[in-house]
Order: sequence, then C-alpha cells, then structure tokens
Amino acid sequence: MDKENLIQEAKTIRERAYVPYSKFKVGAALLTNDGTLYTGCNIENAAYPVTCCAERVAIFKAIADGHYKFKEMVVVADTDRPVPPCGSCRQVMSEFFAPDLLVHTTNLHGVTKTMTTAELLPFSFSSNDLPEETK
Repeated sequence: MDKENLIQEAKTIRERAYVPYSKFKVGAALLTNDGTLYTGCNIENAAYPVTCCAERVAIFKAIADGHYKFKEMVVVADTDRPVPPCGSCRQVMSEFFAPDLLVHTTNLHGVTKTMTTAELLPFSFSSNDLPEETK
C-alpha cells in the first residue's frame, strides 16, 4: 500500500470520528510490516482527559491484535498545515515505532509533511530511561 492509499484510508476513517465537543475530526492509518492496515479516528468524551486521538486508536488496535512492527503512518485533519500529532500521541509513537518509521502528516488540501518518529519527538522518554529492575 502506498502513501496515497494510506492518506485515503485516513480520510475515510476520519468521517467516523466522534467529536461532538470540538468538531475537529482526525483520521489515522497505520501500516504494519506485514501489510496489515489499522485505522483510527478521534473519540471524544465530555470528560476531556479520557478522549483518545486517532493515532492512538490505530496504534492500540494494532497492539491489541498482536502487531508490534510497523512500516508507516498517516494522520489527516482539516487544518491549514499538515496536522501535527499531539504530545501524548508522539510519546506512544516513540514507544512502539522505530525511530526511522515515517509519519506522514497531511490535511484535506493535499499538503503533506513527512517526518520520522525521531524527528517528531526528539529526546523522547523511553524504556532506556527506567531503572533496570522495572524493565
């Protein structure tokens, strides 16, 4: 599956977003190393801290199905610039994505910016920062 197909999958799932409060729909498409596609949309809640972003929905669906190796991800929203993942999503990405995994951020106007996981969250907190006895 190429980047354009991933972008279309992210746009399609974006329409399923549950966003009664912000009205800000986000879609994500995640491709595993074996070619399995996982999609996610943001899901809001009146108690805002329990809202889950599209990126994390897609990642968590893949993890729940036993996938831990990923090829690339697309994130799309109706923004002027390519939509940047929030800090929580970047931290989750740094946990499960290789530092060189490509993350394509885009918008509905066709503007795309591609970065690696390491570029999205330089100097990220990782399992290497935990004491040995907790690993």
